[in-house]
Amino acid sequence: MPVSIKENIDVAGSPTTHGVVALSNSYPQEDSAQVAALRAAGAIVLARTNLPEFALRWHTDNELHGPTLNPWNPGLTPGGSSGGEAVAIATGMSPLGVGNDDGGSLRHPPQCTGIAAIKPSLGRVPRTVKDRPSEPPISHQLLNAEGPMARRVEDLQLALEVMIRPSWRDPWQVPIGLDGEPIRPPIRVALISTDGAAKQVAEGVSKASAHLQDAGYVVEAADPPSVEEAAQTWKRMNAWDGQLAWPDISKLMSHDGRLQMEIFFDLIGTVSSGEYQQTFIDRLTIARAWSDFQRTYPLILGPVSTQPPFPVGTDLTRDGLQGIFDSMALMLTVNLIGLPAAVVPVGVAGGLPQAVQIIGQRFREDLCLDAAAAIEQRSPRITPIESPL
Repeated sequence: MPVSIKENIDVAGSPTTHGVVALSNSYPQEDSAQVAALRAAGAIVLARTNLPEFALRWHTDNELHGPTLNPWNPGLTPGGSSGGEAVAIATGMSPLGVGNDDGGSLRHPPQCTGIAAIKPSLGRVPRTVKDRPSEPPISHQLLNAEGPMARRVEDLQLALEVMIRPSWRDPWQVPIGLDGEPIRPPIRVALISTDGAAKQVAEGVSKASAHLQDAGYVVEAADPPSVEEAAQTWKRMNAWDGQLAWPDISKLMSHDGRLQMEIFFDLIGTVSSGEYQQTFIDRLTIARAWSDFQRTYPLILGPVSTQPPFPVGTDLTRDGLQGIFDSMALMLTVNLIGLPAAVVPVGVAGGLPQAVQIIGQRFREDLCLDAAAAIEQRSPRITPIESPL
């Protein structure tokens, strides 16, 4: 099967540019663990896909390759940071892709473009990409996960089964099978409130809820704990590591890339060492509260972003970036506590895709994918295999 790979994941003989001009000749000597596993299973690397510089925006643009356009509306973001991958799949350029997710990067682009994806649990897929010349910062190690993107849920399942193969290069990977212990049906699903969400987003969640009920799930209105607190913790953790690296990486970035990060730092403010240490305590507290909640609700259904794709340039203003962060709180929470989440399209409204995310217990990607497949089977197919372009 042909596969495309985001350009911050190592493919031997192809530059891992991170979307940065200065890294355009950065050729890795070997494949990342995921690429090696996919090749061993018969995959053929077809192409590399675009991303914002250092994967630091929810919009995909850089000075090296230029902007990635949303095929549904070129004036709106295709998402980020795996926007190039999502567009390649949505338009029929690639049937399967590999991206990564530090704060929604495997989930926001599929919402914007109408495809499927899964962000695996922390420790599920071996991670071997190094931010040269050193290992990634702590926040990246704790928040990031790499996973597949495709048009259909069954392709996600196929790819993920290959990508989780153990690799000695990631000592923190948990080498367990994809199928967990059976849960006696009916499985209970927490339906997150969509108060404050855009109308088309809320309607998409409602559609998915009805589909799950039709498939035999018990869906009940229930909000998981500490979502806003988790989002704030994610921001402080990233701000600390970002501020440490900023003097070096800012020299390599374009005007827009620098501007967006400077707005982010201004929104968060200076993070003290004590506040940074507190993020790890808060992370554990929030994860434990979610673990307790998920004893009752093994699955959680909610929006990806609470808003549809934003107009290009929105993240380059203070109010715009603040609004984007507000809309992404649930996504950031999932990263903070290392849970799996699948994204699946449910329809079209206002000329744009509608999508939901299904969040599972840690290492229960199987439950997420089963629920996503149930929704997909009952939803219109909005992204055909044959590209209309």
